[in-house]
Amino acid sequence: MSLDLATTRRIAKLARIGLADAELETVRQKLDGILGWFNQLSEVDVEGVPPMVGTEMEALRQREDVVTDGNCQAAVLSNAPEKSGPFYAVPKVVE
Repeated sequence: MSLDLATTRRIAKLARIGLADAELETVRQKLDGILGWFNQLSEVDVEGVPPMVGTEMEALRQREDVVTDGNCQAAVLSNAPEKSGPFYAVPKVVE
């Protein structure tokens, strides 16, 4: 399939790409190349290849919803520039 300049101009308008008339031929050639890649895909023999599972065909795996404190207080506080007991120490910003 080969695009003509009118179709290329319409595609550019729908994509809201402002093209000068001098640029249309270059863009048409590039779009023809992209369509050529799609034509190559139609030539691939997929006989006997099962379809891939999409997200709509497979249920999501979910973990059990359990509330925990993380048990990593020391690791979190190790990054604090200042700490006061088990808390971050920050400067007072409101009088």
